[in-house]
Amino acid sequence: MSKPGKRFRAAAETVDNDKLYGVEEAVKVLKGAAKAKFDETIEVAMNLGVDPRHADQMVRGVCQLPHGSGRTLRVGVFAKGDKAEEAKKAGAEVVGAEDLVEQVQKGTIEFDRCIATPDMMPLVGRLGKVLGPRGLMPNPKVGTVTTDVAAAVQAAKGGAVEFRVEKAGVIHAGVGKASFTEQALVDNIRAFADAVIKAKPSGAKGTFVKKIAVTSTMGPGIKIEPASIGGA
Repeated sequence: MSKPGKRFRAAAETVDNDKLYGVEEAVKVLKGAAKAKFDETIEVAMNLGVDPRHADQMVRGVCQLPHGSGRTLRVGVFAKGDKAEEAKKAGAEVVGAEDLVEQVQKGTIEFDRCIATPDMMPLVGRLGKVLGPRGLMPNPKVGTVTTDVAAAVQAAKGGAVEFRVEKAGVIHAGVGKASFTEQALVDNIRAFADAVIKAKPSGAKGTFVKKIAVTSTMGPGIKIEPASIGGA
């Protein structure tokens, strides 16, 4: 196993691993430790008190980050006719129907977010084995199966972040860039945490949010006091 680099070790020294930070303090430390030559992504991870193997404990949803994610997403839309034109005008990079299905089946996926109109789902359903493992399968629960394709495209472009709990009960997502202001990152983290908390399933018992941590692409993790997020 390779040893941590000098930059990482220096950043790690600024973090107290035994401390639970308030969200504002955590963001301040995080930004100060992000010294890479590129604009590092800021990620939040939440350890939830659920077992996603049970259907009534699945946590899934979408969050519209108030300050965007800092990512430039390529949006693909499965639609025909007027809806296809709406998607193009809204800024979707890839729009198609049967032709797009064939393209994806051949392994060519030129989008980071996938949207479909309801009438296209019988065709798109064939792509489950291709799109599913990549987290790209359209789903009405997160607003990516819709007749309002323009709004869905604009939401994706504007910073909508999808989330889904993993087997270990962890949810994580990018919520901004190191170049964002401290307040923008705090707002985004709180918005994301709030969306996850509101998605609490009926089968969840006891403490829902067990742990929260934030990190940058090249930096150490910083534990956050859940109470500082609000609603946890």
